[in-house]
Amino acid sequence: MKVLAVDPGRDKAGVAVCAPGAVLAHRVIRSGELPGLVRDWIAAFGADVIVVGNRTGCVDALRRIQGVPVPVVTVEERGTTLRARARYFDEHRPRGWRRLVPRSLQVPPVAYDDYAAILLAEAYLARHGRG
Repeated sequence: MKVLAVDPGRDKAGVAVCAPGAVLAHRVIRSGELPGLVRDWIAAFGADVIVVGNRTGCVDALRRIQGVPVPVVTVEERGTTLRARARYFDEHRPRGWRRLVPRSLQVPPVAYDDYAAILLAEAYLARHGRG
């Protein structure tokens, strides 16, 4: 099973494609780019389902991807931003003097909405089987 996940926002969205145990692609894009990227990644990766976070920007994201040939479901995204920041720092460890500052006090130097999308996809895979 492959999941294409969207962490929508007002101006940007995090998007990721995951399979059990693997992150196949992830990116942060402007919200207007969402329909094209979703269609391209469905074609490239063969996603079985699209999951969309149910908070900020959800309605707009659902409207933008309406008509895709894959089932679309909304999922709870409470707490993903903080967990995404931690995941970002796990994969991009601070260097130099920044490694001395607690991670909880740091903000990643780039948008990390794609890591929230990864977490949404992984949670969906964990709940809905790994077939």
